Amino acid sequence: MKTLQDVRRQLATGKFEFSRHAFRRVVERNISEQEIREAGTNAELIEDYPEDKYSPSALLLGFTAAGPALALSGIVCQDGIDEDYHNL
Repeated sequence: MKTLQDVRRQLATGKFEFSRHAFRRVVERNISEQEIREAGTNAELIEDYPEDKYSPSALLLGFTAAGPALALSGIVCQDGIDEDYHNL
């Protein structure tokens, strides 16, 4: 299972994809990929769901320099073919 540091690194470097629901929310709220990367670098774990339906997942909270708080959920960190990922 990934550590919070692993997930932060993947978010910061853009190694993630959006779930369909997360993509809709990002568009509706006009959130940029840069904001997600920035919030991901300092994200804190709010809740962990190791037994989630499709894969282990978590709810994270991160901030940007501009101030908006972002709750990160529904963003899948890429790991190639490895199925051990967090559905953030």
